[in-house]
Amino acid sequence: MPDPTLTLNIANMDGPLGHRVYIALRNSILTMALAPGTVLRKGMLCEQLGVSRSPVAEALGKLSTDGLVDIIPQSATRVSQLSLAELREESFLREAVEVAAVTKVAQDHTEEQLTRLTRNLRLQSLLINDRDFQGFFEADLDFHEMILQFTGFPKVVAAAGQMSLQLQRARMLLLPEEGRPAVALAEHTFILDAVRAKDPEAARLAMSAHLRDLIKRIVPLERLHPGYFRQN
Repeated sequence: MPDPTLTLNIANMDGPLGHRVYIALRNSILTMALAPGTVLRKGMLCEQLGVSRSPVAEALGKLSTDGLVDIIPQSATRVSQLSLAELREESFLREAVEVAAVTKVAQDHTEEQLTRLTRNLRLQSLLINDRDFQGFFEADLDFHEMILQFTGFPKVVAAAGQMSLQLQRARMLLLPEEGRPAVALAEHTFILDAVRAKDPEAARLAMSAHLRDLIKRIVPLERLHPGYFRQN
């Protein structure tokens, strides 16, 4: 069942009630506050969120469509376990999209976009110095999202985010990663240097190498956290 210490708060959110419940649960799942395999009981969720069963049922349906929960009729609803096969597939799709994106951005970008990317890398450096691994993780996500946004294709960001949900959960298991944030920052710097130099080929190679390293580090998680993974 959900961790009784878990804080679910929708009071400060905007939008329809069902959507707010969905976002609160989705964020808890993506940050691993609700771990893979956790049983989700509607009654307890209603009590924690202060809502009726209808918006909870609506939210769980959306989360099932996202692949983040498994709803078993007449049984239980659980946070979905991770699958190494799905993580490999998401990694493949993510690389295809982000390599194409950074190639385009390297060819066509503005000075304002370069400034935003540069500021992001400075923030990453500060967070590493402060050993704020969660903050670094969020800045890392922002760096990649900006590159997707700078393609000028609005649907790309949403599509990339949706196809990387399981990867985002798996990455939380890698935190804190001693020494890894500094390596990631160096890799981000290579990517930005190639974009700044308007070198699409160098940007493509730098992004590809950066993303392929992630799946190599995720593979051992199945052995380290067997309870979080489905046995295919």
